[in-house]
Amino acid sequence: MPAKRKVVAVIDDNLGILGAMSRLLSAFGYATELYASAKEFHDVAMRTEAICLIVDVQLGESCGIEFAQQLANAGFTMPIIFMTANDNESVRRRAMEIGCGALLRKPFSADALIGALVNLPPRSAVSIPRSRSETLSRGPDWFARRSMMGARAQRS
Repeated sequence: MPAKRKVVAVIDDNLGILGAMSRLLSAFGYATELYASAKEFHDVAMRTEAICLIVDVQLGESCGIEFAQQLANAGFTMPIIFMTANDNESVRRRAMEIGCGALLRKPFSADALIGALVNLPPRSAVSIPRSRSETLSRGPDWFARRSMMGARAQRS
């Protein structure tokens, strides 16, 4: 029986990047889940098989770092690698503040990506709950409800 491939979720609004990332990761033995927006990932977050998220910092009208912060505020701790074409100090600082595993500047080499994946800590800023008891009805305010529940639990 063949070994199960590790799954990596990639979130980028550029379909060309998604295709290239899928081919590159596949060549190194990874399966991929591809999402063209943070909302697409949000809609299936409870069912993802991914061991890591690779997220573009600029996702059209939204920000990958802000999305990752929402996930972290909701209690998720799956490792994240950010990719960006805008490598300025502010972006680096914000990404590191939420505990990203790596920040890759586009264009990056296959070696840089695979090196970042191989060297990720087992858990980082974003964790996907696996139990049904943690699953909430996922509407537009799902992360806000998760954050409020976490805040209440911390005050208790």
